[in-house]
Order: sequence, then structure tokens, then C-alpha cells
Amino acid sequence: MRNALLVVDLQNDFVEGGSLPVPGGLQVAAHVARHVRHFRSEYSFVVATRDIHEDPPDHFSDQPDYVNTWPKHGLVGTPGGALVTPIYNLVREKLIQVVVDKGRHAAAVSAFEALDPRGHPLLDVLREQRVDHIDICGLMTEYCIRASALDARKHEFQVRILVNLCGAANPEAGQRAFEEMKTAGCQLMAASAP
Repeated sequence: MRNALLVVDLQNDFVEGGSLPVPGGLQVAAHVARHVRHFRSEYSFVVATRDIHEDPPDHFSDQPDYVNTWPKHGLVGTPGGALVTPIYNLVREKLIQVVVDKGRHAAAVSAFEALDPRGHPLLDVLREQRVDHIDICGLMTEYCIRASALDARKHEFQVRILVNLCGAANPEAGQRAFEEMKTAGCQLMAASAP
């Protein structure tokens, strides 16, 4: 059994002060960083995603509906598109082995739409690492966490959602997403780093 941790979209635009902030996003990032440091021996592979955009058609709007269109976020080369400092530090220290990017030229929600720096899809990267179990945490529960978890189950990974290391833009939608993930066969659990 090889465990991976998937850290989803902990970027400056999705935390307080960003263009699409999740309430408590900075706290989620701090808790995820503590979890990675405390449980590093539990994971054979840790990967972070970035929702990074260059020219996604019909994804951005000045009057977003927050279903198909959004305020500008995650633009290539901007501070908002960068990983938040605690997560960037994990990359720098090689506690996160790879960062995969999704959405450069299209709207992308699931981590399984992301590519590594070589251009390889996340699924291939996980198979290369012989991963069969994935713990998922990050932002936003009702969008990218949900889509990534459902895709992971479609690809027959065992999935645990670290519920206290996830943040939702809308708490009610986040709860509905947790229930949908549970119905799809994901285990919901609280992470326990001190």
C-alpha cells in the first residue's frame, strides 16, 4: 500500500486577501503544512495542485455566476496564482515532491485535469509512484476537492478526505460535497496532527 497526499489549490487568490477568498483559508494552509510535517513518514508521495490560468475561455467574468464563471484568479505569473507561503515552503524543502497545474487554457476543477512540469497528467504521475491510497485536503471543498475526490474514486483509488484540512467557500455546499464524496466511497476523517 502506497499513500499519497493531494494538497489542492492552496494559493494566495483563494485565501483571505485574494480574489476568491475562502473564509479561514490561511488557517487551512497552516494546518495542512503542520500535517505534512508531522505525518511525512506516512506518505510515499505528496503532490500539490495549482489552479493556474492564462487564457481560459468563458471562465472569467466581471459579473460571475460562481457556477461557470468566476472573478479573475490564479493568473500565470501573479502573486495570486502562487502557492501560499506555508505550502510553498514545503515545496522548497522537498516535502511536497511535485506541483501540478490545471486550467492554463481551460476551466479545470479536478486535480486529475492537472499536468506535472513534464506535461504528464496527474493520473500517470500517481501510477508512476504506485500510489493506491490518496488523502485529500485543501480548497475549495465544494468545487476542486469534490471533483478531485470523485475522479480519484473513478480511477479506483482508496480516498480519505481530511475534513478539518479542507475549506469551503459556502459551508452548506461544503457539507453537501462531503456527503456526496462519502456516497462515492470516500472515507471522511479528521487529521490529527498536534
